[in-house]
Amino acid sequence: MEQEMKADSDLDLDPEPGCALTPSAPPGRPEGCEWIVQGRGARPLPPPLDLPGKPGERRSRPPFLQHSVPPMTEAAARQALLRFVASQCCYGSRAAGELAIERLRPLGTYRYRLETFSESRLSEWAFEPFTRPGAARPPGDAPLDPWELEVGAPPLFQGRTRRCRVPRSALVRDCHRCHGHGRSKCGVCHGAGRTRCVTCKGSRRRLKQQKRCQLCSGTGRKRCNTCSGRGSKTCATCQGEKKLQHFKQLVITWKNNVFEFVSEHHLNFPGELLSEVSGENIFKDENVVVYPIIDFPAPEISLASRRAIAEHSAALATSSRILRQRQTIELIPITEVHYQYSGKPYLYYIYGLENKVYAQDYPERCCCSCTIV
Repeated sequence: MEQEMKADSDLDLDPEPGCALTPSAPPGRPEGCEWIVQGRGARPLPPPLDLPGKPGERRSRPPFLQHSVPPMTEAAARQALLRFVASQCCYGSRAAGELAIERLRPLGTYRYRLETFSESRLSEWAFEPFTRPGAARPPGDAPLDPWELEVGAPPLFQGRTRRCRVPRSALVRDCHRCHGHGRSKCGVCHGAGRTRCVTCKGSRRRLKQQKRCQLCSGTGRKRCNTCSGRGSKTCATCQGEKKLQHFKQLVITWKNNVFEFVSEHHLNFPGELLSEVSGENIFKDENVVVYPIIDFPAPEISLASRRAIAEHSAALATSSRILRQRQTIELIPITEVHYQYSGKPYLYYIYGLENKVYAQDYPERCCCSCTIV
């Protein structure tokens, strides 16, 4: 290990550069460590049933805001199309300037989103050179339960991973790499302390002059530079301390789980484009847990809310605890623009608060089929 792990109370977004996992859990596990994972790798820790994030009494639901698709003017519709045409390499701007707008049809669709901010924990063995006698926990002093360890959470709905040492989980054992000797056999000279001379390649004489090699004094071998001729070097795992202090490292992961649903709009319009734009927020409900929406004017949104909450509850019940939930409904404006150009009818769509454009059959284009901003 290159450097010592931080103290028990330290938290890091990434593991320590020198921290490595032991091949297996250290032998001789004392009683009181039942939660410690044995064997390779790490294992998720199921949360206790009485942690926060369980439904309680029902509460009043925030009201739905009055909403309607904002009207689009001809000038705004033409300006949006001109911006779109300017962003395309093979679209001409003359049609956008000369077309005759015949009808602006205001439409709209709803986007429902559920965000569940969860916390999961798993434990894994880590180790460091044992340089502090008396630092290991006394026999019989059981480590803390992993869910009792208080760790400050990041801002809500922002994913992050932290690692911290579990107090009172340290065990001191002989180094598994050098078997408690503090030194390991040199991998270059294989413990001999000398290696073949690179000048004469072990022949004792220079090949061309047939004279005795001066670098190795005619022996064909020279002192190993890696171990300075000792045949061994300081163990890189325990750094010569002969013992390792094994401890439990808790890995805490906060994740923002997102469920998103967009209601059907039955238009000749790719629905995936709507994920790239924003809409008007008409409903927001945030609490430790939220309840399904049951009376929204669009029934499919109520069904989506019920399905989202059930899916998140089932997926996280055994592996994570729910810290916070937030559900929102947005009205995404869509305007269908009908126009005439050179005596032929066409249409394009303006969508989102950003007024993005989808024009599949724009009349003035030359080589490729660019249709999206």
